[in-house]
Amino acid sequence: MNDTTVDFEQVREDCSRLTDSFDSVLMATVGVDGKPEASYAAYVKYQGDYYIYISELAAHTRNLLENDKVSLLFIEDEDKASHLFARQRATFQGQAEEIARDSEQFHFVMDAFQQKFGQFIDMLKKLQDFHLFRIHPTKGSFVQGFARAFTIEGEALDEFRHVNDTGHRNSAQSKPESMPAH
Repeated sequence: MNDTTVDFEQVREDCSRLTDSFDSVLMATVGVDGKPEASYAAYVKYQGDYYIYISELAAHTRNLLENDKVSLLFIEDEDKASHLFARQRATFQGQAEEIARDSEQFHFVMDAFQQKFGQFIDMLKKLQDFHLFRIHPTKGSFVQGFARAFTIEGEALDEFRHVNDTGHRNSAQSKPESMPAH
């Protein structure tokens, strides 16, 4: 497969369909000790950015208050995947920014949360330990399966490039003889 045989418009649509099929996103943040922290959060998407409303009781909130680096993962359910080793997934690296409670943006986004998740949001809005973050993705990747991996770049993250320059290695030298004991 080469770039001339890839329908990039279809790839963009497939990536959007995958990411839009979820109400929550898996994410990785960086702890104050520099170690990664995996978690998840419910989100709403607006104008290409992802918004999460999360509590200080969670490590990911404290991490984002100290370090704006974040990675988001949307991954196909195991039971829907044609192969466990090639689940469809989109990953985005981005920067998080806290949205002030007294801003118009805060109220606009919280209304979007209420539309998506219902009246429960009214109760959460009152909790002062919750923070609204805008996550602006800066680059990403989309994997549709074996030999179907793409980088996502560009100002609007609408430039997809097929990752086909190295391929997989298949030689005796690249395979381990046996699994090491732990």
